[in-house]
Amino acid sequence: MSDIIKIKGHAYVLATSPRVAMRTLTLKDGDTFAVFDRYGDTGSFGAGEQGIYHRGTRMLSHHEFHLGHQRPLLLSSTVHEHNAFVAVDLTNPDIPLGGERLIPRGAIHVFRSMFLWQGQLFCRTRVFNYGDTELDTDITLLFEADFADIFEVRGVTRKKRGRHWADVSETTVSLCYEGLDGITRRTRLDFSEKPTELSAEHARFTPRLQPHEAFELYHIANFTDGEGDRPSADHFLHNRERLVHRLEGRRTTIKTSNEQFNHWLDRSTADLRMLETRTPDGPYPYAGVPWFSTVFGRDGIITALEYLWVDPDMAKGVLATLAANQADRLSPVQDAEPGKILHEWREGEMANLGEVPYGSYYGSADSTPLFLMLAAAYWRRTGDRATLEALWPHVERALEWIAQHGDVDGDGFVEYARKRPEGLTNQGWKDSEDSVMHADGHLADGPIALCEVQGYVYAGKQGAADMAQALGMSERAHTLRRQAAELREKFEAAFWLEDLGTYALALDGAKRPCRVESSNPGHLLYCGIVPHERAKQVADSLMGPELFSGWGVRTLAERERRYNPMSYHNGSIWPHDNALAAAGLARYGMADRAQKILAGMFDAALAVDLNRLPELFCGFPRQAGQGPTLYPVACIPQAWAAGSAFMLLEAVLGMQLTANPPGILFHRPVLPDFLDRVEIGNLVVGNSSVDVILNRHPHSVGINVMRREGEVDIRMEM
Repeated sequence: MSDIIKIKGHAYVLATSPRVAMRTLTLKDGDTFAVFDRYGDTGSFGAGEQGIYHRGTRMLSHHEFHLGHQRPLLLSSTVHEHNAFVAVDLTNPDIPLGGERLIPRGAIHVFRSMFLWQGQLFCRTRVFNYGDTELDTDITLLFEADFADIFEVRGVTRKKRGRHWADVSETTVSLCYEGLDGITRRTRLDFSEKPTELSAEHARFTPRLQPHEAFELYHIANFTDGEGDRPSADHFLHNRERLVHRLEGRRTTIKTSNEQFNHWLDRSTADLRMLETRTPDGPYPYAGVPWFSTVFGRDGIITALEYLWVDPDMAKGVLATLAANQADRLSPVQDAEPGKILHEWREGEMANLGEVPYGSYYGSADSTPLFLMLAAAYWRRTGDRATLEALWPHVERALEWIAQHGDVDGDGFVEYARKRPEGLTNQGWKDSEDSVMHADGHLADGPIALCEVQGYVYAGKQGAADMAQALGMSERAHTLRRQAAELREKFEAAFWLEDLGTYALALDGAKRPCRVESSNPGHLLYCGIVPHERAKQVADSLMGPELFSGWGVRTLAERERRYNPMSYHNGSIWPHDNALAAAGLARYGMADRAQKILAGMFDAALAVDLNRLPELFCGFPRQAGQGPTLYPVACIPQAWAAGSAFMLLEAVLGMQLTANPPGILFHRPVLPDFLDRVEIGNLVVGNSSVDVILNRHPHSVGINVMRREGEVDIRMEM
């Protein structure tokens, strides 16, 4: 047991039951999300994360429908294609009424529909009597609010909690909790019909139904301090239509000859739209449900990079939000230094009290250079000079952090060493405590310089040079390019492992390379820091049998001492990691290898529920006739997993978009054999818009421009 306790950290989530044993239905709107079981209930069965959450707190831990004092029989359940609502069909089991009397199975049909909107859960229940006799029905809704902090749900034990109470009126129940942080949180349930019984734990209704008569009940669970509206059919339908309309919005359209591939893209788009949250500074993709439904710097940046060619507005919102929250002072308790970009923020009780360090936490070594990369990519994609000018002071502060605080020991590399003992041990994207190691399995001592972070710094400085040039600062641009070139030379000398044909995972505090074969060098290809003469060796490592499972590239090679295909970061497969590797391969003219990753990810999407790629899955070798092995507590949906589909497609198409001057380049495009045609509609570049169709031929890809508005150069290089 002590060994288990030792590995618990930020990335460790207590798994009391496997998620695959109970399919869940997930919704999210703004700062509210819900995890239901297949019945549309929460809290009775399955994994412990079920519930409805608002701003980091579980506001309803139990919300369950009973018919005749028992659960009905499940007919079907689904999530709307745009993630707008959950729909559940139920029927009654045989219900004894005393003596020989009973309600026969299938006499009653129950339809439940639920959605989230503006901090409220809207519920509709329709009970229909298909029998030929009058029925006295007994309908009960059970509810409870534990007001658990999200970190409590993840497995953290608290020594003390706040005070609970409830207020009950004729048609309303308020479940209340005064936290130790002094904040009172309330869940108020309002019912459209007066219950036969109403208490702090349940609402009971006993309608008498004539043959072919329906009873309809609407109720709202409100998690905000507002009074809300009286639940009714009109109110329910009006708000549901508003939600559907918002989630359906999409600018660029993508359609292919493969309907299954279209379903994957559509589900990925729907997940990104659902996870996207309006912050005071613009739209931001929250990282994932249930554990990471909040702002994460690294996750938001990578998601925006993946989706940039489709919708640059997401990138603009990410940049504005992170710029507004850029650290402006030293704060060891937050791992913050001036110029550093946010890792995450939390709003729950434990974060407010400092019981976890993540209220506003800056413990990542990569968010800051990734911020530079996204700013430059957004500028190239849009030519948005007003945003560039607004961001430039934040770009300079980020560069200053890299030069001063990021380089802990002054060796020219960006390292990390946490300041707060409860903070993250490892501060790259592989942030579990055991993810950086030497070949003999011993964990690396800090300060640690991760290989991919140096790649991000290189690309970030190159991008900052482009932005400086655009702003007329030629001397600054020259300095940044020189610094990038010097870093590249220094990086090659320190990180390249000739005998392994790849780069070291990291340098430890003694500057010893971590000589293990990992997926991290795929990010180096994406950043362009790898010399062309070494790119093929890196590709051979990534796509060799030790790393490539058939589904995707593993985080750690099979031969390594700490390899475990069921671990979080030491042998698992992450879609976003694979998307960056594929984009890197395509950058070096190896789109044929990138399409192998696309094919593996697509096949994995076909094998999972709703064609929704999870945060990660296990790294076991692919077996004929079997799907990928799922990871027990992966976030589903996860923003950068959803975004991976678009970066993978962009990679195989070799697509490069530039706004100044407007241009679309398809560099050595390839299409896998399951895609004969790709249609891209309303692709906006600068002030121009185009519709294009790419067709696969036996040895090439052809392009047809179907519509062109404005001046835009469209070229293909083979």
